[in-house]
Amino acid sequence: MLSKKEHVSETPATQLLRKRGAVFSEHPYAYEEHGGTSVSSRELGVEEHEVVKTLIMQDEHAKPMVVLMHGDKTVSTKNLARQIACKSVEPCKPEVAQRHSGYMIGGTSPFGTKKAMPVYVEASILDLEKIYLNGGRRGYLIGIAPALLLDILSAKAVSCAL
Repeated sequence: MLSKKEHVSETPATQLLRKRGAVFSEHPYAYEEHGGTSVSSRELGVEEHEVVKTLIMQDEHAKPMVVLMHGDKTVSTKNLARQIACKSVEPCKPEVAQRHSGYMIGGTSPFGTKKAMPVYVEASILDLEKIYLNGGRRGYLIGIAPALLLDILSAKAVSCAL
């Protein structure tokens, strides 16, 4: 539980989750620039495999999408493109990702994005009991049941982990 001092103000992600009656835990931590999921998993004391990164990518027509991947894995853009019937997929440039999501890089949540985008989730993430992903601010993760990705985001399962 959070003490009074550790209260985290609302983000578009937490507003959406509360509005939908979703159960989640809040995990503020000391953010480190370019620290990634290795830092957040260490700070939270959880396996990096359970920390899910939110990536904003685009297809060959510059159509954005959200890709959710285990913290200890990378996305095979070739495999992803093949599975979603695109010619190619690549990460968006940081300023483009920020424009699509409405979130700062390092604080991107798949919930409450500025623009509605298709969401793809690495299939094995759905097998975990609990996952930790960004709550919409740097240094702030939320813990959820992976089923919420399907229920709230209508995420589609893919297998593109390397």
